[in-house]
Amino acid sequence: MIRADLIAPISELLLSHATNTPDKMAFADAARVVTYSQLEGETRNLAAQFRAHGLKPGDRVGIWLSNSVDWVVSVLATIRAGGVAVPIAIDGTPQEVAYRLIDAGTSILILASDRWSLFKQLRHSHGVPDQIQIRAGDSSDDSLVLAELMQTDGADELPTEDLNAISMMVYTSGTTGQPKGVQLTARSMLWVNAACWNPILGMGPDDVILSPLPLYHSYALNFCVLSIVANGASEHIMEKFSADLVLELLATDRFTLLPGVPAIFRYILIKAKERGMKPFRTVRRCCSAGAIMPAALNTEFESFFGIELLDGYGITETSTMVTMNWPNSKRIPGSCGLPLLGLSVRLIDPATGLDVSSGLEGEIICRGPNLMRGYLDKPEATAKALKDGWYHTGDLARIDESGFITITGRVKELIIRGGQNIAPAEVEETIVQMSDVLDCAVAGVAHEALGEVPVAFVVTDGETDLDVDMVRTFCEDRLSAYKLPADVKIVSEIPRTGSGKIIRYKLRELYEADAQPGVRTKT
Repeated sequence: MIRADLIAPISELLLSHATNTPDKMAFADAARVVTYSQLEGETRNLAAQFRAHGLKPGDRVGIWLSNSVDWVVSVLATIRAGGVAVPIAIDGTPQEVAYRLIDAGTSILILASDRWSLFKQLRHSHGVPDQIQIRAGDSSDDSLVLAELMQTDGADELPTEDLNAISMMVYTSGTTGQPKGVQLTARSMLWVNAACWNPILGMGPDDVILSPLPLYHSYALNFCVLSIVANGASEHIMEKFSADLVLELLATDRFTLLPGVPAIFRYILIKAKERGMKPFRTVRRCCSAGAIMPAALNTEFESFFGIELLDGYGITETSTMVTMNWPNSKRIPGSCGLPLLGLSVRLIDPATGLDVSSGLEGEIICRGPNLMRGYLDKPEATAKALKDGWYHTGDLARIDESGFITITGRVKELIIRGGQNIAPAEVEETIVQMSDVLDCAVAGVAHEALGEVPVAFVVTDGETDLDVDMVRTFCEDRLSAYKLPADVKIVSEIPRTGSGKIIRYKLRELYEADAQPGVRTKT
């Protein structure tokens, strides 16, 4: 059942909670707690201050802050003022930050105090235009102070919120090519809560969520900000993920839901085993999205902790979610579940555009109320992605006779070895089953005779010196010969986006830059 009653303007949702549960905690971080009454007031004040300083409908507000209550207030205030919130990763490189500020054309920038000197450099080194700066923390110059604006009543009357107006712009991760600004509406984002988080995951007003996710990513923006407000729930925001801190916080028995990405759940499992802890006493279930959840990890996590870890599939362009596994019901190992109610999903042959049969691999395309409005100032890319109302995801999958979808890879990430297609995810899921492997990623590298071959990048427990022969021997009974990795490179970590997606081009660059890549090459 879709909870359409939960799709409403942010101002109305906040006013309702502030009236009915004024003293209830809305959001908290390590520094402060904000009740629903305070949240309504702070977002209203800040929105009015935006307007007083010249923000017009559709103007863009860059938010360059660490995970915090201030981050949440800034986003909600921007939406209430009729602006467009543009989240920027706090740890983004100068090039990444400059690109977003210039591409989005932000007129206001809310930034952490420790990013002030970098912003001044970007104005000179990258041509970032000047704009109104609002700093979190004390200001020793003429820039505005965020905390003061939150507490200052505004004289301007706020505009009526338009749920169908673009109110958020989240940049794609840039795993291939330049990042694109994905234009989203409050209606599309809140629809995901109404069709997924509330009816499937069961999020409601009695829930207290522990969030270790980076808020600048669409998954966290949807789950950990807008859905909290829509459901009247409460949340503790971690500044950044730490498996040790997650375990300590869970041990307080305050939390009922834990969202994450596969890498987060893997490190929680590893750390819990090391410390002999099973802290999921009050958490009803965990939720994973953002990247493919290996079946082996899902099974091991649930077996060790005795709690459901529900996997779903989503992308920024669909306001996050497309499919989800349901609690207390049939699940297929390795599957990301069933399409959301109200969303049409098809699998097609990328070459012909025709639907593929059950069990065969095809590209996922979807149509529904949660689709983006398009990419900012990129009409060709938008037209290529949105065709006749269908969004073409670029993700490959199989669907079984019961409708369960299993992601197999990306159209552009397929490794074509001598004319044979290899899905990196299949090889990765096999290798991570090795007892001394903590994490793994596979990328295709150039090969003179075969075109390209798979190379495995592996994070180990440090107790075993893995080589290509050991990995290939383990995989021989599990994978076809052409899928076996041609080389193995031991790395300290796998490069990933904030949502947990592997950045494969960085792996290829790492391999090509290494004078002696890997231990031994096999073809």
